[in-house]
Amino acid sequence: MSNGAGDKADVLQGTLDLMVLQTVSAMGPLHGYAIASRLEQVSAGALQLNMGTLYPGLMRLEQQGLLRGTWGQTENKRKARFYSITAGGRRRLTEKKSEWARMASIMDALLQESEG
Repeated sequence: MSNGAGDKADVLQGTLDLMVLQTVSAMGPLHGYAIASRLEQVSAGALQLNMGTLYPGLMRLEQQGLLRGTWGQTENKRKARFYSITAGGRRRLTEKKSEWARMASIMDALLQESEG
């Protein structure tokens, strides 16, 4: 990911898993490029994932049993690995969403403080 003139967003450490799990949960089985495209679309282009970042993350989530990868064909008849969320992935997604909401609430409170 790049951070140009402030229009691109960097993925905070630990948020990639949450974004991938949420995307696959909401959209159903997707291949890596489709996941990256969806994240770029939802972020209005601010989020552009490097495949060198995304694919190791997908492999890690699969090794942890949170995603299940199966080989299939894309709409362009190319062979690709499609990822779907597992029951364990859904549980982890629920946990991570709660953690994210809690952290966002804390950050919001801190950022709203007026300087003493």
